[in-house]
Amino acid sequence: MKKEEKGQDIVQQQAEEEQFTDLSLEETFEQIEEVIALLETEEITLEQSFQEYNRGMKLLQHCNEAIDRVEKKVLQINEDGGLDEF
Repeated sequence: MKKEEKGQDIVQQQAEEEQFTDLSLEETFEQIEEVIALLETEEITLEQSFQEYNRGMKLLQHCNEAIDRVEKKVLQINEDGGLDEF
């Protein structure tokens, strides 16, 4: 792979990641359902299925990161310096 192509791939990957950061969990779950529906169709090509699979994996990663952030916000520090669930 040429240096130019690697640079373009990195730019494209960053753009995709930024696209997911604005999504709520509900919107992300809806997009995951869309990916699953597309993967279940018989009309999808092998190349398209790889692209959708990768998109789905990125969406799942976004969900995991969002859930981790929420879990951290839910924990509160108590008087003794320990963490309590809210």
